[in-house]
Amino acid sequence: MSETTLSVTRGTPTPEELAALTVVLASLGGSAPAPKPQRSLWATPRLRAAHQAGPGAWRASGLPR
Repeated sequence: MSETTLSVTRGTPTPEELAALTVVLASLGGSAPAPKPQRSLWATPRLRAAHQAGPGAWRASGLPR
């Protein structure tokens, strides 16, 4: 980790204000980009395919293809 010096040039901030500023500045840099979300399996066309109507269609709709 690199050391950086933070100095206040005007005013007299409280220790709480300096701590808040340090947290904000530390959160601004050096973060890795967020990973891409995984695609849901519900988006696959096979799961959304329409079933044919007719005798036995209810049974075929629950069977794996």
